Amino acid sequence: MELKDYGMSRERGFLSHYEIDQIALPRQFDPAVEAAENLSGLLTTGRVRHWLDQIPDPRIEDWAREAAEEEVRTAMVHYSFLVQAYVWGEPDPPACLPANLSRPIVAIADRLGQAPLLPYSSYVLDNWYRLEKSGPIDLDNIAMYQNFLGGADENWFVLVHVAIEAEAGVLLDNAVKLVAVARQRDEVEAERLLKEMHDAWERIYGHFARMPERCDPYVYFHRVRPYIHGWANNPALDGGLVYEGVEKFGSTPQAFRGQTGSQSSIVPSMDALFQVGHSDDPLKTFLDELHHYRPVPHRRFIEDLAAQSSLRDFVSTSGNQALKDAFNACLEQSARFRTRHLEYAASYINKQAGSIAGNDPDVGTGGTPFMRYLKKHRDENRAQTV
Repeated sequence: MELKDYGMSRERGFLSHYEIDQIALPRQFDPAVEAAENLSGLLTTGRVRHWLDQIPDPRIEDWAREAAEEEVRTAMVHYSFLVQAYVWGEPDPPACLPANLSRPIVAIADRLGQAPLLPYSSYVLDNWYRLEKSGPIDLDNIAMYQNFLGGADENWFVLVHVAIEAEAGVLLDNAVKLVAVARQRDEVEAERLLKEMHDAWERIYGHFARMPERCDPYVYFHRVRPYIHGWANNPALDGGLVYEGVEKFGSTPQAFRGQTGSQSSIVPSMDALFQVGHSDDPLKTFLDELHHYRPVPHRRFIEDLAAQSSLRDFVSTSGNQALKDAFNACLEQSARFRTRHLEYAASYINKQAGSIAGNDPDVGTGGTPFMRYLKKHRDENRAQTV
């Protein structure tokens, strides 16, 4: 295994290998890109569907099959935001997504092997750029490219995730190295790599701890979160959304999961490396389903890591207590990450109250009663030391 085989790197982890501000789409996308760039203005009018209904269908089926991956992923960012704005941008969601949006988003999603709505990859992984191109991917040098309403809270929420994903590149690169090191039973190198991962986790927490600096829980719940829900398990859509003009769906409503941090591949990769298992429950079923919402190369990376890692067996049969301590310390870092996620879910979602359609404080954007199961998975993670 090598990160480059999955389009990844130590410097960027799961983030895009390109920066979205440097990707130009063909002229046929101009009306959609113009609407996407002015999405905040269109949403503020209170009749965003009136404006989005006027975007012509670019008829991109052939283009989507043949275009460069960077262009297709950039088109996915724009169209997935337009689709979410169409559904959630007015008080009551529609029963149907019009063909001028449904046909292009399905063509793009089919090429990428993803669902035709906003995924975490389009919200975070492909939706950032550096202000100074020679500078680092750090919170003082990155910007969000495509917004809904815009503003500091929305930007900061996404950019903290971008900074975390960049920092996680060390975890992923070391994970690949640990697969080989475990086979060679090199205890010294394994301990060094694990300690380096522990240090990377500390830097990740440094970014994560900054979320409240510029993203207020009330503003997040009422001005950021409403637009990122999906159509599954959402009573406001009563069974899903009809994608008009898409032959393979017909007139059957589609119930796709919404964008959620649980679509990030960092923790699943660590579970794969450390061979952490979770007992059956509704959240495990949900997380297994969410695996198919990730970019195809990221799915492949997690699956290959799980299939090839013998790290747990290597460490547990070693007589080296320092190695076991390093292993368990990294395992605890994953549990700690789950704990911090749980704390933010409580303050930013569960403790908020509102009557926005589809924005239930007891249900995650992916459509699950998340609080109970996040605790359970955290505890299971913590319990599997060697």
